[in-house]
Amino acid sequence: MMNVFVTGVGGQLGCDVMNELKKRGYIVIGSDIIEKNDDHYIQLDITDQAAVEAALHALRPDAVIHCAAWTAVDAAEDAENRDKVYAVNVDGTKHLAEACRQLGCKMLYVSTDYVFNGQGTEPWQADCEDYAPLNVYGQSKLEGELAVAAALERFFIVRTAWVFGHNGSNFIKTLINAGKKYDTVRVVDDQIGTPTYTFDLARLLVDMIETEKYGRYHATNEGRYISWYDFCVEFYRQYGLSTKVIPVSTAEYGLSKAVRPFNSRLDRSKLVESGFAPLPTWQDAVKRYLEEAKL
Repeated sequence: MMNVFVTGVGGQLGCDVMNELKKRGYIVIGSDIIEKNDDHYIQLDITDQAAVEAALHALRPDAVIHCAAWTAVDAAEDAENRDKVYAVNVDGTKHLAEACRQLGCKMLYVSTDYVFNGQGTEPWQADCEDYAPLNVYGQSKLEGELAVAAALERFFIVRTAWVFGHNGSNFIKTLINAGKKYDTVRVVDDQIGTPTYTFDLARLLVDMIETEKYGRYHATNEGRYISWYDFCVEFYRQYGLSTKVIPVSTAEYGLSKAVRPFNSRLDRSKLVESGFAPLPTWQDAVKRYLEEAKL
């Protein structure tokens, strides 16, 4: 039976990955920075190389699914946070990759469309190496990718985008709460991509580590590419909110410190070519999420 170690289980994706692994009967240990009393959990600061090596050598996993990351994109731009961002997203990833190399175990690293420059209208291919991150978060995640690829031969890098799940805050929760308070909301309509439900992504990640089909992949829910405005209109419709959604440009919205990509289209075709089941459509994912979230 496979023994799997998961980082970042306090987050949306890590939590769902743990649940999926348990459902399949694997031996699984999760970790995060906070203290927690749970037989399937250890407290671990991935920026501490000695602690990472000690933990993994004690657990001797067959695979590591690395979900832990600094994901506060705007806060990453603040000068006082940059060292921490790189410590988590780059150094922490290097430490895990090096421990995986020593143990000869597989590693799956969850990355982002932010490693690209976000320009144009063509979907980004999974094996595209035309990297040009627009912000600190994107640069740190790219350097994490490069660290994994430099240390290991047996790795998966899975880029995703527009993630939503039950464990923590996300765009759907935020906008539904706003829609209950206000008659109108403003949402950007010139950033294009597809949403990803962590419940569905977790299933795919576990499918992947059951194989030897290593490499770089793109994974979001299926369906047409949309804007954040389109996404909001659809989940308001499904939820039954009559709040008016006003489309605005990124420039008009103007609230973020970090430069955001206009083109977050990720080409998912490599998944099917490699024999993995695609994720359900994002409309179906929203339906299931809203039924389960009870917002």
